[in-house]
Amino acid sequence: MNWWESSDGEIRVLIAPDKGTSGTDAGQLLSLRHPKSGIATNYLYINEGLHEFQWFKKSYASWFLGEYVCEDGSLYISTPIDPVFIMLPIFEDARMKKGIDPGKFRQLDEILYIDGYPGYHHLLPVIEESMGVVCEVKDVGSTKFFRLDDSKVIAWLCEKVDRLKQTLLTLDKNYTAQDDKHTLAEVVSILGDYLRDKPWVELLCNHLRLNLQDLTRKADDHSSSTTDNVLQSSAQDNGGAESTNKKTAKTARQGKKVKIETDSHNIKDMFTRATRSRTKTT
Repeated sequence: MNWWESSDGEIRVLIAPDKGTSGTDAGQLLSLRHPKSGIATNYLYINEGLHEFQWFKKSYASWFLGEYVCEDGSLYISTPIDPVFIMLPIFEDARMKKGIDPGKFRQLDEILYIDGYPGYHHLLPVIEESMGVVCEVKDVGSTKFFRLDDSKVIAWLCEKVDRLKQTLLTLDKNYTAQDDKHTLAEVVSILGDYLRDKPWVELLCNHLRLNLQDLTRKADDHSSSTTDNVLQSSAQDNGGAESTNKKTAKTARQGKKVKIETDSHNIKDMFTRATRSRTKTT
């Protein structure tokens, strides 16, 4: 855990993974488009993994930082997110699909060139392997070309649904007592925080034979008792539905939504010891 003081005196406390064992990966904040809203959002890229930020704040809380007191008791936590969620809308747009036409194959350099978002190129080492799960890949000489495949995306999403459903049933007994379709509806709703409604949420609902609008309303009645254990579980689930579990913890009466940060910085530069201008403890 470390902290940082901005030019306007704001303190941020962050819990994030340590740098790599090589000692060279200090981590970096990348400005990327949120996969649902398209809004510029900061993510942490460290140890060849992508993390999103959760922001928590309780009333009447403060931090004791070394010899100083931070009156603002807010906390940032970085949690792993599957990069496929982040890249789905990028690859979807890149294939330029029209009607029943499956679209075009594109090189990664072309796909990852997003005007105003150089951060995507930092993800190049992990994109080739992770996106192979949901794409058709063709080798032409020494160059690989990618095209998003709807059937592979749905299969990948169904795996996420199964894993998240099992997590909910394990962590909250209320889910075991409710109708299976209601649980499925809530799982799809959670995943929907990271997916465009069209085509992915719509295609997933059709595949699972769900009427999401009707079932989500009923499933919400059962969500208030979900605990923060889902968030803790997500950080330990290596390569699973890490990113999707975040929203479940949010439904458990989380105080405030994630605070969006803009621009990209080196994490080593951003989080350094607070200056001595802060109030000393007594």
